Amino acid sequence: MDPADIVTERDEPSPVWEAYRGAHTGTDLECQGWRQEAALRMLNNNLDPEVAEKPEELVVYGGTGKAARSWDAYEAIVAELRELGDAETLLVQSGKPVGRFETHERAPRVLIANSNLVGRWDTWEHFHELEAEGKIMYGQMTAGSWAYIGTQGIVQGTYETLAELARQEYDGDLGGKIVATAGLGGMGGAQPLAVTMNGGVCIAAEVDESRIDRRIETGYCMEKTDEVDEALERAQDAAEAGEPYSVGVHVNGADLLEGLLERDAVPDVVTDQTSAHDALEGYYPSGYTLEEADALREEDPDRYREAALETMARHVDAILALQERGAVAFEYGNNIRGQVAEWRAERADARDGAKGPDAEDEAEGPDAGDGTDGPDSRDPFDFPGFVPAYIRPQFCRGRGPFRWIALSGEEADIHRTDEAVLELFPEKERLVRWIELAQEQVSFQGLPSRVCWLGFQTGEAPEAPRDEGSAERSSADHSSGQGPREDGGTAGVDEDGLTERARFALRINELVREGELAAPIVVTRDHLDAGSVASPNRETEAMKDGTDAVADWPILNALLNCAAGADIVSVHDGGGVGIGNSIHTNNHVVLDGTDQAAATARRVFTTDPGMGVVRHADAGYAEAIETAADSDVAIPMRDRVADQ
Repeated sequence: MDPADIVTERDEPSPVWEAYRGAHTGTDLECQGWRQEAALRMLNNNLDPEVAEKPEELVVYGGTGKAARSWDAYEAIVAELRELGDAETLLVQSGKPVGRFETHERAPRVLIANSNLVGRWDTWEHFHELEAEGKIMYGQMTAGSWAYIGTQGIVQGTYETLAELARQEYDGDLGGKIVATAGLGGMGGAQPLAVTMNGGVCIAAEVDESRIDRRIETGYCMEKTDEVDEALERAQDAAEAGEPYSVGVHVNGADLLEGLLERDAVPDVVTDQTSAHDALEGYYPSGYTLEEADALREEDPDRYREAALETMARHVDAILALQERGAVAFEYGNNIRGQVAEWRAERADARDGAKGPDAEDEAEGPDAGDGTDGPDSRDPFDFPGFVPAYIRPQFCRGRGPFRWIALSGEEADIHRTDEAVLELFPEKERLVRWIELAQEQVSFQGLPSRVCWLGFQTGEAPEAPRDEGSAERSSADHSSGQGPREDGGTAGVDEDGLTERARFALRINELVREGELAAPIVVTRDHLDAGSVASPNRETEAMKDGTDAVADWPILNALLNCAAGADIVSVHDGGGVGIGNSIHTNNHVVLDGTDQAAATARRVFTTDPGMGVVRHADAGYAEAIETAADSDVAIPMRDRVADQ
């Protein structure tokens, strides 16, 4: 037998993991340096029971997003990281260590590739075949790149999205507004808190009651109920009183939204963050208890998948119906629209094949049944994704999620860095509000951490009112990507030419060097960033130049960040939206107070957000072109044309 065909799986978690059950803390090192130590601690932080959804199965979040392929692979990674030298690089292929090479001190210590398949074979079916043979792993985004920090990571992005929605649709906050949604897992669990942080009221459906309980325990959700009527009454009372409020409803998301339609109770905003990207492992069909659905998945996966997709179709139709009745609707990045569109296309092909080439279609009108008439005639993409609707203008500025983790395990280290970011950017009102709210309402999970959105801008421009030209741009349609700048005005130039991210990272490095922090800080981010992802149904949906599916950009992002010396660089397929639907990358930089860390931070926190500016400038977005000009980003062909 070929050794590659041997699958070694354990029913019980690794005793090595049992001994950790979270990241090692303090200043004593298990590894040969802080860069390797940071990788080890971040791997174990991803599998902390306070952080991960199913750590005993190596699952971090998102249904099946794992930190390592198997417990044998996990133990091997731990052993390799402990031995890894300061001039060596470890290679990790879909959660399994496959090689270690001598490189040099400024090279990445770890390179990771997860779930990547060649185009024609880049399908869930082929992935699951390989997964069953133990040859590949679904890394989601921050699960397989060892960068997950619990629900806070998505809270901040959801807060930013809803803040922009409130600016566009209402008076800048969600006071008195009801948001209806579904999904309270590792990603969706952020929604209730993000809504209340923006002053609104949230009704969130979740089929797994333990997930609701977990969100209540951590302060992310306020109350729960099994009854739609009770949830609606509580939500309406809170909205009328102008009080922030959230309630988890133990019910399927499609059933909740259909229930609202039956009661003619139209929420102000409707969205969804179930794990719909994976019809088999991530989304629960209606009509089953949790236990019944789990049993069906085990006994008849094909039937389970069909039932899940039928429920998704109802779910999407309910969102569209609520939108028609006046709700602001958007998809929050789980590819539920794409899943339904593909499923309906498959059904139509099957029906046409069954009819034969000479058959006449007798079904006409709205009651035609399984065809493309009636509800099936609705285009799932008739409501927008959150990126083109609310986020792309920020991506044009190279702005995105910047997260940092205290390797010491000391909350005081994060509190000091909170002070530092507020000292550096006091003019950024949204950032200041977020940090203050996070300090009050966000519980740490695992290693203490924080996240905020920072960009490429090399300046300290105040949040000034926009001029008439800016106002005109802000009224442009969503697909154009033109919109408000959170920093306001035209970017000034920092005296050292540093980006926002670089300025903050260097300040953290100084705090470590000066002994104000107990141990180094590791900086990373979500894969959802300005220049690190190609995802036609999410981050790159409706690009101005039609380059939604061009995957060169995230590959260039990873290559450039390797050249810049990031400590960990990863490239994944399928995170958030499913296998074959995205390519995305991540990086880590360890700030240990050294000159080398400072030099790395200068480079990486210029190249990484700079890729977002370049990518969107190349697509023709005026705000990205303006940022490139203001911050002296070289864009060869545009620069040559300008010179001529």
